[in-house]
Amino acid sequence: MTTDATPPSTPPSPSPGIPPSPPPGTPPASPRAPKGGPRALALQRRRHSAARFWKQYRTHRAGLLGLAALAFFALAALTAPLTVGSDVAGVTSAPGRPLESPSGEFPLGTDQFGRDLLGLVVWGSRVSLLVGLLAAVLSVAIGALVGITAGHFRGAYATVMMRITDWFLVMPALVLAVALATVMSRSLGTIVLAIGVTSWPTTARLVRAQTLAVEARPYIERAKALGGGHWHIMSRHVLPNVMPLVLAQTTLMISSSVLAEATLAFLGLGDPTVVSWGGLLQDAREAGAVSSGDWWYLVPPGIAIALVALAFTLCGRAVESVLNPRLGVAR
Repeated sequence: MTTDATPPSTPPSPSPGIPPSPPPGTPPASPRAPKGGPRALALQRRRHSAARFWKQYRTHRAGLLGLAALAFFALAALTAPLTVGSDVAGVTSAPGRPLESPSGEFPLGTDQFGRDLLGLVVWGSRVSLLVGLLAAVLSVAIGALVGITAGHFRGAYATVMMRITDWFLVMPALVLAVALATVMSRSLGTIVLAIGVTSWPTTARLVRAQTLAVEARPYIERAKALGGGHWHIMSRHVLPNVMPLVLAQTTLMISSSVLAEATLAFLGLGDPTVVSWGGLLQDAREAGAVSSGDWWYLVPPGIAIALVALAFTLCGRAVESVLNPRLGVAR
């Protein structure tokens, strides 16, 4: 007996240029990740955020003016070894007569040793800006650490830390800084430490309030329910949300740190081996520039301190307004 064997049916070949359809029952393919992976996506988001921040920052004319002034002072500080030379502070190589009034050769006059005051002011910007920046970073870092941990753990720890913060708030920061600078060696590190450890309470209070507001949001409860630990909550959820406040506070703290450094140097607690704006004012006071009418010895470093403090304040207010538009800071 013969049987008719029918050949197995073969699927029709796809038409040229048309991809074959998946077999029945195959789950749909998941959408492809962006080209470059999650890191590229995160980098793209940061670029968009930076572009959006700069677009909003440009609308603040005062902030742009402060940024231009800071760029000028930063450029002068970075190029000081090329423009005025590294031997400008040398007493033995002073090119002019002591306390010479401004002239074509010395646009800002000379100090009590015959050194060019213009070169001293430019060179002093390096120390004043560096100390102000480092002291502000140290102060904000301590304040952010205390504020985030006190807002997260609460309980007895938060009570103790807030009482310590209140004690630092009621104590005059300048008096504490003078006491620290007196008992320690006279150096730039001592000035940075004295300013940083006495000016953090305001930042701690602000960061703690923001931390409490962030941790009251529902996604924090979901993260805790999914097993997120203390470090995960603070580093992945709280810190990114308080970082804009920390950035704005850092910008504002630099101006206060520059003024504090100038004050300590004016009181004779700075490093006598380096040139700073506060040190120039202290030298002018010792030389009797006030009583003798040598105004050119006092005015240039004083104006430089005031301009830098004003520039950082303008930038800080603009950054604060961009990051928190509800403040309604005047442009």
